[in-house]
Amino acid sequence: MKSLSQLIAVGVVGLVVLIIGVSAAYTVDETEQVILTQFGKPVGNAVTNAGLHFKIPVIQEASRIEKRVMRWDGRPNEMPTKDKTYIVVDAFGRWRIKDAKQYFLRLRDERSALSRLDDILGSEIRNAIARHELIEVIRTTKDREPVVDEVLESARGSVGQLYPIRKGRTLVEKEIFESAGPKIAEVGLELLDVQFKRINYNPSVQQRIYDRMTSERQQIAERFRSEGEGEAAKILGQKQKDLQQIESEAYRKVQEIRGDADAKATEIYAAAYNQSPAAAAFYDFLQTLETYKGALTNDTTLILTTDSEFFKYLKTVESPAAAP
Repeated sequence: MKSLSQLIAVGVVGLVVLIIGVSAAYTVDETEQVILTQFGKPVGNAVTNAGLHFKIPVIQEASRIEKRVMRWDGRPNEMPTKDKTYIVVDAFGRWRIKDAKQYFLRLRDERSALSRLDDILGSEIRNAIARHELIEVIRTTKDREPVVDEVLESARGSVGQLYPIRKGRTLVEKEIFESAGPKIAEVGLELLDVQFKRINYNPSVQQRIYDRMTSERQQIAERFRSEGEGEAAKILGQKQKDLQQIESEAYRKVQEIRGDADAKATEIYAAAYNQSPAAAAFYDFLQTLETYKGALTNDTTLILTTDSEFFKYLKTVESPAAAP
């Protein structure tokens, strides 16, 4: 009996020693760090080396804390820019636990850490958006030149001109990072990066933007029409001027040709009818008949003297034989 009770005692003691030994040992993974707490309060610095470690059993407990880089995904929020344009900003960031002891004292768990990030980053993003024009937030860098249609650029004048870019979205994100970093470090966290995921217009603002774009294009189109009408009027005016010049030149040439023809005809007539006195008299007779034909009609009334040259062939016509 005594031997059996001794064996039981030894077994109990061994079991207690095993339990104590197991509770005194703990392992640390490469992706985590451990804070030892004694009666709920942290003891010493965080254990960051992976492997087997030991603690005071029963009294001390190991609280495991993430060591990897984690993602913060903010909720899309509506906020105004400096030029009072409301946009919906969706941002994200990356962070990690740098001071595990401070993190354990101030936040305790990841849910509290994300809540604090929402407060700090959300506030800094809103402040940064309110300090800058819309184009500063939309454009990536100040050195990037927008693609511009040369025809529209020459036609638009002052319509649709972009504000000068002083910073650009990358520097705005850097401002948010630099202002939020120290505040986040106070709770044992390290902000690694913060960026805009998506920026959308408010639905009412979006319609206003579309209306403004339509108005700008209409102004550009109206300017094109106005310039086209001016060019058309100029072309028509030049056309009329050219037509008048052509007609005037043609009329001058026609008159010159007619004058030359009349001169040649007169010369031919003169050469033909000046060959003899009878030919000359015959020419005078023909010309007088032509004059009668043009001047005398059924309604013509003439009052002439009996010795009028115009009336001589109406009184008598001498026969050619009787002519001297």
